[in-house]
Amino acid sequence: MEHYDVAIVGYGPAGATLAHLLGQCGVKTLVLDRESAAYHLPRAVHFDAEVMRVFQWIGIADEMEPKTALHPGMQFVDADGKLLLDWPRPQGEGPQGWRSNFRFHQPDLEEVLRTNLTARKEVTIRTRCDVFNIDDQGDVVELRFEDMSCGKVERVTASYVVGCDGARSLVRRYIETGMEDYGFHERWLVVDAILKQDKPELGDHSIQYCRPDRPATYVRVPGMRRRWEITVKPDEDTNEISKPERVWELLADWLTPDEADLERTAVYVFHSLVANEWRKGRLLLAGDACHQTPPFMGQGMCAGTRDVANLYWKLALICKGKVTGKAAEALLDSYESERKPNAREYIQTAVRLGGLINTAGTEAALRAALPSTDGSARMESIAPPLGEGIGVGDLAGRLFGQPRLTDGRLMDDVYRHQFVVVSEADLAQGLSLPDGVALVTTNTSNAADHLARLGARATVLRPDRYTLGGANTKEELAALLTLVLPNPIETQQPERV
Repeated sequence: MEHYDVAIVGYGPAGATLAHLLGQCGVKTLVLDRESAAYHLPRAVHFDAEVMRVFQWIGIADEMEPKTALHPGMQFVDADGKLLLDWPRPQGEGPQGWRSNFRFHQPDLEEVLRTNLTARKEVTIRTRCDVFNIDDQGDVVELRFEDMSCGKVERVTASYVVGCDGARSLVRRYIETGMEDYGFHERWLVVDAILKQDKPELGDHSIQYCRPDRPATYVRVPGMRRRWEITVKPDEDTNEISKPERVWELLADWLTPDEADLERTAVYVFHSLVANEWRKGRLLLAGDACHQTPPFMGQGMCAGTRDVANLYWKLALICKGKVTGKAAEALLDSYESERKPNAREYIQTAVRLGGLINTAGTEAALRAALPSTDGSARMESIAPPLGEGIGVGDLAGRLFGQPRLTDGRLMDDVYRHQFVVVSEADLAQGLSLPDGVALVTTNTSNAADHLARLGARATVLRPDRYTLGGANTKEELAALLTLVLPNPIETQQPERV
């Protein structure tokens, strides 16, 4: 029976990204998915700079960026068309090394992820394979699945199984966890249209129409694609409102049938849920399998990417035998303790924002609901910290930026999947570093700006680029270094797929 270090159930963006990351770390990985190909119609339409930085690690950022559209920000408009609030997004390179936000077409991303994943010799992809039984036997997990191309039932084993299998997750059923419910359950009609010719008056901003009778959202997507999300009233029938003639009635304020073709219409129930347990034994959850959010913050796919960025290096350390026993258990437990509060805070913000959009909230209320409405604010300013985990102090678990080295290269292109000390030059002088830990100082990069944003003279970054904590003295920095774990990979050389 074939054995793998990690089996991933689900081949969406979260599962594919996790497979890339594990493959880069030399982890023998199996991906199982019941579908024969990626879904060909639009779904997610937004990701942020933190996600693009993860795509940088796996070597697809430069290929993906030209496929995205600029996102100048979000505007909130009342029923009379009056601008309630302008929430701009910074343009140009931000602290993560990329612009702050991207609009994209999910099939484009899935094609890039899947095409490049074929080069990962450590990763095996099995599509049209329907997993129906998962047996955690204590020291190994046995999976049974049907190869639907021929009807054959097969078995494999894995040291760990990660469920990236969506809102109806099979892996979550085997974990037998309930869900925390934050009270938002609404039907919305999602309409994707392709313009026959450009219509500039629609604009490039995302627009939240705060209309008490029919709240709606407009989103500019790459190329000629445009999206509308429109509230479905309680007494309206899902099938009736999805019919083309009814859809065009609802789009009448923006578009006519002569101006565009409908690519997709679907009624979704937007939920606000977080799984109570993200891990049971050797089974773990990531992405929609463990949290579901209303779309108002555009953080659904982003949250799944953050999950796998947090999880991959921990699994790699354990699967490669660098962390064992109780330390391995504690490291895996830190995945939920760190990620769950972060995901919860994003979801609760989206719920508050959705409530205000639905009730035509005032400018003051909208400002209070948003983490930041300052146009100069960078994404770090609205990113909640991680929950309690492997870091120490008030500055632990903060998303840190990506310095540019003096030769112009981004830090992660040089020091991928490593712990990195980022420090003022004088504080790092004479510092004794553990094997494989990189050092970036204010003499070798623009790290001073990033440290000032954190509010410390030095920090130690984990492979996922969150902080272990802050330090202002040599003694504090040395104490942080005692928390450093072995590197998930042997080589520190930049890699391109």
